[in-house]
Amino acid sequence: MNKSIAMFALLTAMAGSAFAQQPPAKPAPAASVADAASVDAVIAALYDTISGPAGKARDWDRLRALFRADGKMIVHGRSKEGVFITRVLSVEDYIARVTPLFAKEGFFESELARRTEQFGQIAHVFSTYESRHAKEEAKPFQRGINSIQLVNDGRRWWVQSLVWQAETDGNPLPERYLGGR
Repeated sequence: MNKSIAMFALLTAMAGSAFAQQPPAKPAPAASVADAASVDAVIAALYDTISGPAGKARDWDRLRALFRADGKMIVHGRSKEGVFITRVLSVEDYIARVTPLFAKEGFFESELARRTEQFGQIAHVFSTYESRHAKEEAKPFQRGINSIQLVNDGRRWWVQSLVWQAETDGNPLPERYLGGR
């Protein structure tokens, strides 16, 4: 047998066994037609689902329905020690992480600006955000960028991944990401 064919067969077998070892992802709840009909609708629903006053239960099934079952939420930033770290979360990990915080503190995240690139059934959105503890607060306590990757399966848009990084004194938001939509 040709060495390249043997290598291809070995890699294919290894890939198949790697996939077989992963547990199947739980299917997401059904999204409302309005939430999944367009990239704009998904982004609006994302911000809406995580925002609310302290103690207000969030509609976590709505958030789950926006993401593919294997979708990820990834936060990238500096640790308390000053080193950059990346935390990869499932949607369930994110919900577990923020639920206690949202029980004690209000959290309202809104979009300041957006840059969208789309090719066929994939889209990438750079969404500049600001966060407040109350809607009426004049000054946000945090700003940053959500990098959102979406896919369309021919029926609807899904969030495949969401990566975010907060602005810091040493890493301010560039002007190009603060402009109008």
